[in-house]
Amino acid sequence: MTYENLDAELLNELLGDGRASLRSLGEELDVSVTTVSNHLEALEAEGIIDGYTPIIDYNELGYDVTAIIHLKVEGSAMTALTDRLREQKQMSSVYEATGDYDIIAVGKFEDTDGMNEQIKSLLADVDINESNTSVVLNAVKEHEQFELDSDAA
Repeated sequence: MTYENLDAELLNELLGDGRASLRSLGEELDVSVTTVSNHLEALEAEGIIDGYTPIIDYNELGYDVTAIIHLKVEGSAMTALTDRLREQKQMSSVYEATGDYDIIAVGKFEDTDGMNEQIKSLLADVDINESNTSVVLNAVKEHEQFELDSDAA
């Protein structure tokens, strides 16, 4: 393994098993544990690796309703509104976007009553000019990360 591909290969290995030990990563990549450790520390310091988190299936925990909320907002209120959405525990993603809507948020709810209550609370904000909410019928692919290209053979 050449070191020029090591970071990409290391990241790909972690995508496959985020709990892999330094020793198993070193064996898989044919480098020393120290090399793996040094590269991981550098990737963390650069912000490329932002943490190690379990992947939770919220449906299994009773959060059966996923809503995609599109909002048009007054420009000056964008930051305050995205901050508010970020703080709402059931919002799994919040994006500032181009196109017809300024903000797109994805939320997980136990039921449509909980979703309705949170959306109505949100829509009471005078800075929201328009909204459109879609309820997801089936999540075909969700929270997937992709492997990085590398020249490793």
